[in-house]
Amino acid sequence: MIELVPAIDIIDGKCVRLSQGDYAQKTVYSAQPEEMAKLFEGSGVKRLHVVDLDGAKSKHIVNYKVLERIATQTNLVIDFGGGLKSDDDLRIAFESGAAMVTGGSIAVKEPETFLSWINRYGADKIILGADAKDKKIAVSGWLENSDLELIPFVEEYLKLGVKKCITTDISKDGMLKGPSIELYKEMQQVLPELYIIASGGVASMADIEALDEANIPAVIFGKAFYEGRITIKDIENYIIANK
Repeated sequence: MIELVPAIDIIDGKCVRLSQGDYAQKTVYSAQPEEMAKLFEGSGVKRLHVVDLDGAKSKHIVNYKVLERIATQTNLVIDFGGGLKSDDDLRIAFESGAAMVTGGSIAVKEPETFLSWINRYGADKIILGADAKDKKIAVSGWLENSDLELIPFVEEYLKLGVKKCITTDISKDGMLKGPSIELYKEMQQVLPELYIIASGGVASMADIEALDEANIPAVIFGKAFYEGRITIKDIENYIIANK
């Protein structure tokens, strides 16, 4: 079964969602992200993806207290990202309860630092964040585009020890028009040993089922849940049916 990974994005300590990474298109869904995390845990989910959007913008960890509350009030395995730029940021994230961290911009701009994290903590704790628009890598909370091609970029890191990669198609994110299944299939064909975590565009359980049928290992979803297109009961039923 595909691994279900609900997302909690944080701005000002609140659970929010953006559309296509645009901070001007922000919707607040909960003032208590830890309560949202408990709801997910109650459905049978084991994993949680937490993004510090304030951190992504300010380029250092900001909402670590929220991470700490979620980690201490649930047993969820949390991967945390957004603005992690220094060894100190990583230390704070892990001390605050993250089981894994995601590095995106740092992997583009400071590859030596990112590789040092893999060597220090192990590839199981460091996830590559490879977000793309038109198959080109984007960084800094998607505020900057690059000329780096997505698949060669990920392939190089796979050779250097990366095992897991979250890939978000920015054009799909928050738009509720379906994920980039063909992109993930292409990645899987070229990089069969990579644990691909699909992100962006999921609008329904049917989208998750389609990714599962394509043998994509994991999927992050957020807005579809917050907008009521995927319910807690849907998640419960899917997990029970696929045990």
